[in-house]
Amino acid sequence: MNVLTTKREVEERDVISVLELFNIKTNERTAVATFDELIEAPNWLKDGKTLLFNGHGKLYTYNLETQERREVNTGFCTQCNNDHVLSPNHDKVAVSHHTIEDGQSRVYVIPFATGKPELITPIAPSYLHGWSPDGKTLAYCAERNGEYDIYTISACGGEETRLTTAEGLNDGCEFSPCGNYIWFNSVRTGLMQIWRMRTDGSEQTQMTFDENSDSWFAHVSPDGKHVVYISYNKNDINPGDHPANKNVEIRMMSPEEGEYKTLVKLFGGQGTINVNSWSPDSSKFAFVSYRLKK
Repeated sequence: MNVLTTKREVEERDVISVLELFNIKTNERTAVATFDELIEAPNWLKDGKTLLFNGHGKLYTYNLETQERREVNTGFCTQCNNDHVLSPNHDKVAVSHHTIEDGQSRVYVIPFATGKPELITPIAPSYLHGWSPDGKTLAYCAERNGEYDIYTISACGGEETRLTTAEGLNDGCEFSPCGNYIWFNSVRTGLMQIWRMRTDGSEQTQMTFDENSDSWFAHVSPDGKHVVYISYNKNDINPGDHPANKNVEIRMMSPEEGEYKTLVKLFGGQGTINVNSWSPDSSKFAFVSYRLKK
């Protein structure tokens, strides 16, 4: 079975999940909630006090002030993986849902007001990762003819555009806040590294050069000043995979420089920080660490 298929299934792991925040101004790491079940991939809503995450194929919001958790109405999309992204004005959420027909992931857009999913990518598998700042375009990783590449498509659906052609997995595509770039990760050099390109696919530029790590999922802060991403020790994984239950690091670098610093060391990986989880004021980001149940 293809490695991307195995890592993208809607998983049920026997773990304890710890929802955490990291403040980049104070370097303070704070656990805000613990769940006796698997949750993954927090997004931060624009109110600055609510997080959105997935678990058991569904989406939930969690209010940091009231500690209240609520299920989001996603209609028939009840097999969502950890690839979910909010629209720029946060009135919609786009998800990767594994359809009943064939179990493969397709991208849907769901207005919060109605909870009625709208199919965007009829071709599968397609794994969402980014929504452009102007709200017009979605970016996703997709397998077509045996190759996993980065594609874009109108947020209303239509014809998809292939942006990468390098052999091997290209994944984790996310728009920069300025809208001029798409950040992604690619295994084209032999290890998974962070890359950046123009939104038309031009100027594909390697941004990390760590020969001892495989790095995934670059997330640019709303103010455009910082990039956080997750790194595995290269001896722990295959370069084209990002499994759960590994010792990993969350690192931060400037969008223009390859120098990084490690912010957090944790037990996690898959589900920790798959999607952008920066707070609206760019002061902190959310992530999930895990503990195995005994």
